[in-house]
Amino acid sequence: MSIAEALGTSTSDAPAEAPAETYDVAVIGAGPAGTAAALRAAELGARVVVLEATDRTGGTCVNTGCVPTRVLAKAARLMREIRSADAYGIEVGPPVIDWPGTVARVRERVDGVRAIKQEPARFTDAGIVLRQEGRARFESAHTLALESGRRVTASRIIVCVGGHSRRLPIPGAELATVPEHVLDLPRLPRRVAIIGAGNTGMQLATVFDSLGSEVTLLDLAPRVLMASDAEISAVVTAAFLAQGMSVHTGISGVESLASAEDDRIALTWTDAQAKHVDVFDAVVMATGWPADVEDLGLANAGVEVQRSAIPVDDYFHSSASHIFAVGDANGRDMLVQAAQFEGEAAAENAVLGANRRTPHHLLPAGGFTDPDYAGVGLTEEQARARDPQCVVAVARYDHLERAVIDDRGVGFLKLIADNRRELILGAHAVGENAVEVIQSVTTAMAAGIDVATLARVKFAYPTYSAIIGLAARDLLRAAPTG
Repeated sequence: MSIAEALGTSTSDAPAEAPAETYDVAVIGAGPAGTAAALRAAELGARVVVLEATDRTGGTCVNTGCVPTRVLAKAARLMREIRSADAYGIEVGPPVIDWPGTVARVRERVDGVRAIKQEPARFTDAGIVLRQEGRARFESAHTLALESGRRVTASRIIVCVGGHSRRLPIPGAELATVPEHVLDLPRLPRRVAIIGAGNTGMQLATVFDSLGSEVTLLDLAPRVLMASDAEISAVVTAAFLAQGMSVHTGISGVESLASAEDDRIALTWTDAQAKHVDVFDAVVMATGWPADVEDLGLANAGVEVQRSAIPVDDYFHSSASHIFAVGDANGRDMLVQAAQFEGEAAAENAVLGANRRTPHHLLPAGGFTDPDYAGVGLTEEQARARDPQCVVAVARYDHLERAVIDDRGVGFLKLIADNRRELILGAHAVGENAVEVIQSVTTAMAAGIDVATLARVKFAYPTYSAIIGLAARDLLRAAPTG
């Protein structure tokens, strides 16, 4: 039996006057989730088409998200290092930012990352058809129409459409910039307000502050980085305040934006004490990331949508069992590292009828702020709620030789284990190279290494990763919390 026969490919829902191209699997979106799904489905023998709305593959992360943000973080880091050079006997003048030059470098690096990925060539080599002919829209349960007029039908469809920034529903919201359009700012703003203190807002706050902007950070949440361990939030907040940023959390709301003199923007927001009106050169809204599910015609395919995402079961089936949603589209863990594994799992479930899941309890995530931060597994609060006898240890950066050498003593690594110290339940770091440190702990957690074994690992000296050994040894000595 062929793959097509096994999947029951049919063109019965295509109008006779406009026959649709027929495939076993159609993948909507050529970002990390879509690329992983398409390549895995083709590897399993399915006839696959990828439908990409833009003229660029790679998705949001490569083109307008985490890759350009990381290049900006590099520029910010260089500015910080230049300003501190005199402490090492290096005489330099005050650094001056060339914003157009920085933007050009970011875009050049984005092109470089996309070039090494070579998705179109990989698709061709795998026998996958790539259609970059505008937005795809469901006509019916199995048929999609592209803006070009082309129609595609498939037995299984995997939705990997990614997401976009959300603007607040307030007067003047159109005057704000969203994170993926920061590079379109004509000049570096002298004063900038960032609404939203999640991962994206915090990274942009560090970037603008380091490049010389006066930064005001606003959020309704009671603290920054609400998804992170509370102590991580506290350290990053203190660092931002020490760097001269204005940080306002727990505000009542943002009321409006309005045009002001000299192409500036008047921002009105309230807190428990008063209404505030301030004028900025730019306002960035980092206030949410809904999936790009609008105008997909999902109702025509019987696919349910909730809160701007497609709810799925453990195997990524939507309410229409032949349609899967992965990555940003399902609104779960909107991270590249999750999307790739979800894409592969959905492809296997689509082609083979398998029941593969991708549990995300070991999903490292963080941000390139100043200081960096990252975490994996349970936060301390979550761990204590599940196991009051859990064990917690904190190793400080100012006790780590490499951090002292580099004058980067702010930060810590927190390890959380069960009371028998057999399993590491969570790890959270803030400080230089925190993301890399947490990645190393994640590897140990994935391998099932217990605390005693981790404490015996020989770490190169002097390195930031050596703090893992310090924390593990502290964890062996620590008393249960209950």
